[in-house]
Amino acid sequence: MSSDRPTPLKASAFAHFGDITTRWIDNDVYGHVNNVVYYSFFDTVVAEYLVAQGALDFHKGSTIGLVVETKCSYFSAVAFPDRVRAGLRVAHLGISSVKYEIGIFRNDEQTAAAQGYFIHVYVDRASNKPVPLPDALKQALQRLVR
Repeated sequence: MSSDRPTPLKASAFAHFGDITTRWIDNDVYGHVNNVVYYSFFDTVVAEYLVAQGALDFHKGSTIGLVVETKCSYFSAVAFPDRVRAGLRVAHLGISSVKYEIGIFRNDEQTAAAQGYFIHVYVDRASNKPVPLPDALKQALQRLVR
């Protein structure tokens, strides 16, 4: 194992939280949430925040975010019927990109069970070419910068 393995973050490191209910189908044959489901948690907390802020329109928005890089580190198990609290913060806000960092917290635990990031590059929906972050999106993301 690499010596640069991250240390689990505390809940206080995050600016926003979204609650996600685990489902029976999320568990794998080993009795815990399968690793790929964590990426769904990541997407869910980001999308929920952006929609609530009025910064994302899935259907009519001219700007969309494409995931170009992602990573997740796992520290302890989450299993159905646990409740997931997904913490969200922005680690880097660029001209056309953003690096989201997400912590996955089991029930009311204060130390991340898993954490990771993904990078969105925002592009014009029609051309797929990078564009500057729209003002509403930029303002919503600035509230998450830590």
